[in-house]
Amino acid sequence: MSAKTDPAASDDPAASNAAASESCGPESSSAPATRTQRKPRFAIFIASAAGLGYLPKAPGTWGSLVGPLLAVLPWWTLVALGVVSENEHFVGIGRHANTPDPLLQGQMWIWLTVAAIGVWAASRAADYWSQKDPQRVVIDEVSGQHLALFLGCALPVWWKPQPPWINADLGFVTSLTALNWKYLLLGFILFRVFDIWKPFPARQAESLPGGWGIMADDWIAGIYAAIGLWLARAAGL
Repeated sequence: MSAKTDPAASDDPAASNAAASESCGPESSSAPATRTQRKPRFAIFIASAAGLGYLPKAPGTWGSLVGPLLAVLPWWTLVALGVVSENEHFVGIGRHANTPDPLLQGQMWIWLTVAAIGVWAASRAADYWSQKDPQRVVIDEVSGQHLALFLGCALPVWWKPQPPWINADLGFVTSLTALNWKYLLLGFILFRVFDIWKPFPARQAESLPGGWGIMADDWIAGIYAAIGLWLARAAGL
């Protein structure tokens, strides 16, 4: 879990300012009024992963659970659109130089989109709440967890080729790499461990300004988790 600051404070900084003014007594009535900041509702919706960050217990863990949903989104989108069937052996696509892998491209665009909008939303939310890394901001865990599963499963194990439909009970991350419950569980555990541990340079990345500092440490944790997941795949998981 990131070193989040938080929250017993009110969700509305303007309300807190008003309460502080009242406590100052009659003399404060002559003080100039404080300009209130408009609540960035859309940014907070994104930053809190549709409200998961408001859950009272382990919001970062709940946010991390969105990562696996993003990892299987490209495959199940193709299934929903009828491009492929759920039980189809998804081979051939991406094998030829002139045939881009649609799943790999989908994963890349998902990660880039979530990362970019996450930096923006986390910056807005942190500024509104006047906190360096609010506990309610969990879009960083979403992005880091998705990166862990995406990289950990997408990188091929070159010397151990196997049919891509083996152990594909949760679908495919790319057209040549499957996602099963073992990869999902291990990737989730590894990401949470590295997110809490914050090995170099994750903790140092927290000093980056605004949303970059909120997001970057989770990306680094995701890369460490991806390496661990890839090594487990290489060992025969």
